[in-house]
Amino acid sequence: MALVLGSLLLLGLCGNSFSGGQPSSTDAPKAWNYELPATNYETQDSHTAGPIGILFELVHIFLYVVQPRDFPEGKCRWQGKIGFISKHTYSIPENLILGLKIVYYEAGIILCSVLGLLFIILMPLVGYFFCMCRCCNKCGGEMHQRQKENGPFLRKCFAISLLVICIIISIGIFCGFVANHQVRTRIKRSRKLADSNFKDLRTLLNETPEQIKYILAQYNTTKDKAFSDLNSINSVLGGGILDRLRPNIIPVLDEIKSMATAIKETKEALENMNSTLKSLHQQSTQLSSSLTSVKTSLRASLNDPLCSVRPSSETCNSIRLSLSQLNSNPELRQLPPVDAELDKVNNVLRTDLDGLVQQGYQSLNDVPDRVQSQTKTVVAGIKRVLNSIGSDIDNVTQRLPIQDILSEFSVYVNNTESCIHRNLPTLEEYDSYWWLGGLVICSLLTLIVIFYYLGLLCGVCGYDRHATPTTRGCVSNMGGVFLMVGVGLSFLFCWILMIIVVLTFVFGANVEKLICEPYTTKELFRVLDTPYLLNEDWEYYLSGKLFNKSKMKLTFEQVYSDCKKNRGTYGTLHLQNSFNISECLNINEHTTSISSELESLKVNLNIFLLGAAGRKNLQDFAACGIDRMNYDTYLAQTGKSPAGVNLLSFAYDLEAKANSLPPGNLRNSLKRDAQTIKTIHQQRVLPIEQSLSTLYQSVKILQRTGNGLLERVNRILASLDFAQNFITNNISSVIIEETKKYGKTIIGYFEHYLQWIEFSISEKVASCKPVATALDTAVDVFLCSYIIDPLNLFWFGIGKATVFLLPALIFAVKLAKYYRRMDSEDVYDDVETIPMKNMENGNNGYHKDHLYGIHNPVMTR
Repeated sequence: MALVLGSLLLLGLCGNSFSGGQPSSTDAPKAWNYELPATNYETQDSHTAGPIGILFELVHIFLYVVQPRDFPEGKCRWQGKIGFISKHTYSIPENLILGLKIVYYEAGIILCSVLGLLFIILMPLVGYFFCMCRCCNKCGGEMHQRQKENGPFLRKCFAISLLVICIIISIGIFCGFVANHQVRTRIKRSRKLADSNFKDLRTLLNETPEQIKYILAQYNTTKDKAFSDLNSINSVLGGGILDRLRPNIIPVLDEIKSMATAIKETKEALENMNSTLKSLHQQSTQLSSSLTSVKTSLRASLNDPLCSVRPSSETCNSIRLSLSQLNSNPELRQLPPVDAELDKVNNVLRTDLDGLVQQGYQSLNDVPDRVQSQTKTVVAGIKRVLNSIGSDIDNVTQRLPIQDILSEFSVYVNNTESCIHRNLPTLEEYDSYWWLGGLVICSLLTLIVIFYYLGLLCGVCGYDRHATPTTRGCVSNMGGVFLMVGVGLSFLFCWILMIIVVLTFVFGANVEKLICEPYTTKELFRVLDTPYLLNEDWEYYLSGKLFNKSKMKLTFEQVYSDCKKNRGTYGTLHLQNSFNISECLNINEHTTSISSELESLKVNLNIFLLGAAGRKNLQDFAACGIDRMNYDTYLAQTGKSPAGVNLLSFAYDLEAKANSLPPGNLRNSLKRDAQTIKTIHQQRVLPIEQSLSTLYQSVKILQRTGNGLLERVNRILASLDFAQNFITNNISSVIIEETKKYGKTIIGYFEHYLQWIEFSISEKVASCKPVATALDTAVDVFLCSYIIDPLNLFWFGIGKATVFLLPALIFAVKLAKYYRRMDSEDVYDDVETIPMKNMENGNNGYHKDHLYGIHNPVMTR
C-alpha cells in the first residue's frame, strides 16, 4: 500500500502540475539579489535505524552472500517487453530463456528455499522414526550405558558444544524478539509519518501561490530602483558625463585659476614694492638730514677748550675721527621704481580672469542640472514603458492555471489521506496479529532453548562422577529429562518454524533485492524508464502522459533526482512544452522598448573655457616683464645697513668716551649727542630696516611668480587648446556612451528581474521535494525500513535458531545418556578383592562388552 501511495503521489503531481518557464541549470545564476522565502518541511530527508541498524546490516550481508548478483535490470526490461509482445504473439523460447535467467538470478534464494523444504520434509520423518526407534529401545532408547575410557571427555565436549549452540540459538531468538518489537513500534509511527508527509504536501500547495505573489512583488522593488535612477538622472547620467569631462577640463581650469591667483599676488607684491621704494626714498633722506645735524652738533661740542688739554684731547680726536661713519646709505635713494610693471599688471587685471575661471567651473557643474532639464520627456516615456512591463508580467502570471490545478491536486491529496487513515487501523490490527504470532514463535524457541539450558544446568550441577549410571541423583536425572524434552519439542515444532522461515525468507529477500536495493540505486526507475514498457505506444511514458509527446525524453529517474534536489516542478517536468514562460516574458521585447526610448534621449552641453579675452589676458601677463626685472639690485640693498655704522653701538661707544672725560659741559654735550643718535636709530633706522624686509618679501614673491612665466603660460594655453578640442570633438561621443551605459543599467534591472522570474519558476517555485520525500517515505522508509528490514531480521534470527536446533538435539540426545539414571550398566570381568583397587578404578570403570544387562549389579570383592 505504501509503495502504491508513493507512486500515486508522484504521478498525481506530474499529471496536475502547473507553472511555466525555461528549464535551466539547477545552479542559480550568480549575483542574484532576490531570493524566494525559504520553505521549511517537517519530514526528514533520510531515515536512520539507530543501533539496531547493525543487525539489519548483518542481514544485508547474508543476503549479498546468498544473492550476490546485481539487480537484473535488463531481464526486467526484457520481461516487460515480452509482456507487451505476448498480447499479440506468444513466443515459448523467449519465455523459456527468460525463465532460465530468472532462475539463474534467483539461484541462491532457490537453493536456500530447497534446503528449507528438505528440512521441513525430513525433520518430521526423522523425528517419527527416531521416536519409533527409541520406543523399541533402539537409537539410544535403552536405559543402559556402556562405560568407555573417554566417557568423561565426550560428556564435556557434548556439554560445551550444546552450550555454544544454545548461545547461538539464543542470539537468533533475540534477533527475532527485536525484529518483532521493531515491526510493532515502527508501524505505530506510520500514522505520524503519513501526517508529516501530508503536511509537507499541503505546505507545498499553500506556499506556491505565496511564492508567485512574492515574485510579482519583487517587480515593484525593481521598478522603484529604476524609477530612483530615472528621478536621479542628474546624478546618475549627468554625474557619469561629468566624471568623464572632469579629468580633461578641471586640471586646465585649476592651472588657469592658479595663474589668476599668481597675477593677483604679483600685483600685490608690486604695489607693496612700489610703496616701499617711495617710503625708503623719504626715510633715507630724513636719516641723512638727522645724521648731518648730529655731526654738526658733535663738531661744535668738540671745539670745547677741554679737547686741547691732555688726556681729553685724545678722546676728542678719536670722536672727531669716527664722525665720518655717520652717513646714510645713498643707494637706497637710487633704487629703480616699478611703476611701469605695475601699470602693465593693472592692465592685465582689467579682465576678470578669476571670474572667467569660475564661469568655466560653473558651466561644468551645471552639467547634471542641464541633463535633468533636457531629459524630462524621455524619462516620462521610459516610466510608461516600465509600468507596461509590470502589467505584462501580471497578465502572464494570471494566465498560469494555478488555482484550478492546486484545487484539483488538493482534492487528490485529501482523498489519499482519507484512504490511508481509513486503512491504517486495519494495518495496525494485522500488525497486532503478526506481533502475537512472532511472539508465540519466539516464545516456543525460547521454551526449547530453556529446556536445553535447564538440562545443562541440572546435569552439570547434579552430576556425581563417583555415582554409577544406575545410582545417579535426581538433579542429574532431571537434567537428562529436560534435554530429552527439548529434543522432543525440537522435533515437534522445528519443521513448522522452518515453514514460516522459508515463506518470510522468500518474500523478504526478494522484496529487498528486487525493490529496496534497486530503489536506493535508482535502478528501479531505470526499469520504469524502459521505452514502450508501461505503454506499448509510448517511448517515454511520462512525456507521453503529460504532453502526448512520447519521443521527448522525460524519465522517472530524472524527475525523482530533480525532486530530491528540491528543484521546481516546472523545470523538473519540462513544462515549457505546455506553457513556455520564456516566450511570454520575452526579455528582448521589453528591453527593445526601453532602448528605443533611451535612443531618443538628447543632451546638449556648452562648456565654457576662458575665451579670447582670457587668452589675451594670460599673454599680456607673460609679456609684462616681471620675469626680466633686476631683482639682485633690490636684494643687494636689503642686506645692507641704512647707515654707515651701527648707530646704537656708536651711541654706546660715544657715551663711554664721554664718561671718560672730566665732568663739565663737554661731557654733558657728548652725552646729549649720544642720546640723539639713539633716538635717530629708533626713529629712522628701524623703520628703514622694516621697509627693507618688506621689500625683500615682495621681491621673493615676484621672483617666484616670474620664474618660467612664459613657459607656464604657453603650457596653460596648450592644455586649454587640448581641452577645447576634447569638448568640441568628443563631448557628443561621451554623452552617447554614458547614455548607453545609463540605459544598460536601467535595462539591466529588468533583464535581471525577468531572468530571475524564469529561474525561480523553473527551479524554485513549487519545488517537488515533498513528493520525492513522500515516495521515499512510502518505499524506503515504510516498506523497506519499517516492514522488510524487521521481517528479514526476523527470519534471519528465527531461521538461524531453527537450523541450529538440529545439532542441538543431536548433542542433547548424546549428552542425556550421561545425566539420566540408567536401568542397567556394565560390570567388570576382573574381580578385584582389594577395596582400594576398586576405588581407584571407580564405580565407572572400563567396560567389558561381553558383560552387560545385569540389573542392580553388585561390586565383587
